[in-house]
Amino acid sequence: MNYDLNRPWETLDSWQKEYIETPPEQDCFLLCTRQGGKTAAMSIKAVELCIKHFGEGEIVLISSLTERQAQLMLAKAQIYAEAKYPKEIDKSRDNKPTMHRIMFKNGSGILCYAAGEQGDSTRGYTLKKLMVDEGSRMDELYFISATPTLSVSHGSMDIASTPHGTKNKDNEETFFYKASKDEHYKKWYISAYDCPRHSPEFLAREKARMSATEFAQEYLAQFLDEVKRVFDNELINKICVLERRKIFLTDREYFLGADIAGWGKDENAFEIFDGTDKNNIEQVESLFTKKKLTTETSDKIKELNSLWKLKQIGVDDGGVGFGVYSELLDDNKTKRKTFALNNASRDKDSEGEKSKKLLKEEMYLNLLVLMEKDKVKLLKDDEIKESLSSIQHDNEGRIFGSDSHKTEAIIRACWLIKEKGLNLFVHTY
Repeated sequence: MNYDLNRPWETLDSWQKEYIETPPEQDCFLLCTRQGGKTAAMSIKAVELCIKHFGEGEIVLISSLTERQAQLMLAKAQIYAEAKYPKEIDKSRDNKPTMHRIMFKNGSGILCYAAGEQGDSTRGYTLKKLMVDEGSRMDELYFISATPTLSVSHGSMDIASTPHGTKNKDNEETFFYKASKDEHYKKWYISAYDCPRHSPEFLAREKARMSATEFAQEYLAQFLDEVKRVFDNELINKICVLERRKIFLTDREYFLGADIAGWGKDENAFEIFDGTDKNNIEQVESLFTKKKLTTETSDKIKELNSLWKLKQIGVDDGGVGFGVYSELLDDNKTKRKTFALNNASRDKDSEGEKSKKLLKEEMYLNLLVLMEKDKVKLLKDDEIKESLSSIQHDNEGRIFGSDSHKTEAIIRACWLIKEKGLNLFVHTY
């Protein structure tokens, strides 16, 4: 039977079946390739636990970095429950399914919440099963808050993620890495080559495109000591504090950074900043669009230019982005304010000499310095935090991230705000 994205339970991998059927009291650890099937397996298991093992007042809590991630797993759980156990779902007025819960007629239920900065979403609950997605990027403080919720109920925890290095900013081992060595967890290790949904042709292309470090972490699910985060959680939480402005301020200098989705990708990111005061840069908007043609994406940027009266627009003109960049250069309202900030190009110094660093690395370093010097504030937005937390670098200085769209747009906007000559935007490959 061919794999059906909407009915994954019909073609489960052998490891998924084993994981789902593991006794509810067993703590589980899943180290997985990207798109390896961990979210589908966890969502199915959550339903099976409630239907076959749990009863009145016994709760499964799904927790992830962002609310959107947690709700995605809950949505998959509801699809499975509707398909397999429709008569067991409690749809009474007080208990009908929402974006945060599914209750069953036996009194058990599934809840989902974002992790919170220090595990706040888990406080106050007594849980039979805690399911943690993307656990490799969560602080130790989250688990300090979360694990007591399992004590009285004799509950258990399933923790899953792609790897994300082994140590935190203090050079201490992360909770997720320590769990990988803890014998009381039952463990599964799934690389892309174990997943029949990844074709050999796709993996060959990805291996050629990525550095050896990136490929080993993202697709081979290997812990790598040489991989470090660019932005740690403490810095992210210090900077991501702004609420969206309730009024539109005129006579300000607004800058747009755009990250254009590549072939086969589905999200374009648009990040807008108020750069009037270069020592007090503030993000004012964060937007994304899905599955758009290049002409639709360029039209979106033109729309934002009209609304915000943008001073400058920064886009990556590599790959698909070249079409968007060309469209903006053909428009009289955007052509003089649009600049190509290509990740693969190199900056020039005041004497016209090429930098040894790629412009991508320079832009990331610029954002990091602005954050550390407290010269920029970002929106208090879970998806921005998630994107920043995904960005890593290896010992050779290569920067990459599994969820980099928003950060890639942010670094472009902040680079434009810098007081630099326009020669910086000339390509020197």
